Amino acid sequence: MTALHEYQRLEARGLWRESAEAQRREVVVSLGDATLILTDANDRPLAHWSLAAIERLDTGAHPALYSPDGLEDETLELPEDEQEMIRAIERVRRAVEGRRPRPGRLRFGLIGATLVAALALAVFWLPGALARHALTVVPMVKREAIGEALMERLHKVTGPACADRDGQRALDRLARRLPGVSGPPELHVMRDGVRGAAHLPGGIILLNQSVVEDTSDPDVVAGYIIAEQARARLSDPLGDVLEAAGVAATVRLLTTGALPEDALDSYAHTILTEPPVPVSDNVLLSGFEAQGVGSSPYAYARDISGEDTVGLIEADPHAGGTTEPVLSDSDWLRLQAICER
Repeated sequence: MTALHEYQRLEARGLWRESAEAQRREVVVSLGDATLILTDANDRPLAHWSLAAIERLDTGAHPALYSPDGLEDETLELPEDEQEMIRAIERVRRAVEGRRPRPGRLRFGLIGATLVAALALAVFWLPGALARHALTVVPMVKREAIGEALMERLHKVTGPACADRDGQRALDRLARRLPGVSGPPELHVMRDGVRGAAHLPGGIILLNQSVVEDTSDPDVVAGYIIAEQARARLSDPLGDVLEAAGVAATVRLLTTGALPEDALDSYAHTILTEPPVPVSDNVLLSGFEAQGVGSSPYAYARDISGEDTVGLIEADPHAGGTTEPVLSDSDWLRLQAICER
């Protein structure tokens, strides 16, 4: 039997040198199961070489020159016309080489895996971790400052907020009637640019002028405020800013207390162009119930037919009226005139 299953017996002629000082002699080379057997013309064994230890000393050259241990003291030459034996030995050598442990390969593999894991952490985990950390350490006063900075950029498109003094006092009373998680919201009525309503970090809520002027029911305005408060509870407004700004901006906020100007400009554009995030009826109804406001006026303001907002109409938690009006009649008239000056 031989080391290769397709050969029952494989022999070749070669020249063997026992040591560096010895003369070369002709031998018969036989491929065994685990050894290369060298015999003389009378079939007397001269040497047994372990197939696992054989090394070729002249890669690709002819005659093929082999050694049992990589040293040149004992060698075997196989002439070019013994290609079958040469190919068989090379196959065995490749198979043995493929089974050898590769400490370097393992080391590089571990290094590579570590680098890939580190890169994955940097790409997928680090941004979220930094943003979550920022949301826990950035104080309310800084959130308000970021919201005000965004307001300044929005003014380039929307113009300044409506500022009639009596109307603003009515708006402040409406804010106290509808407190958020951190207290009454900071309400502003904008002449243009805002789609219905929008919210900013620091409890700031912006209302389009049409929301105030194109209705006869203050509960509609309250509904838009309640909807923005619900959106702010579902997704932290500062978190939305940081997600859009990216890791570098988040790091800058944590280290300097300020966001880059371009990040603020970009998010201000997003507020004016992106549609509001949908909020489920259940979440909205919970907000209306907590604030003591009926949801039907808001629902009909969004869809006069009521088809798309039927859930808010049928499940109105205060369908029979509220115990505390959103605004007095006089304050409601003042609020509707807030943009007249």
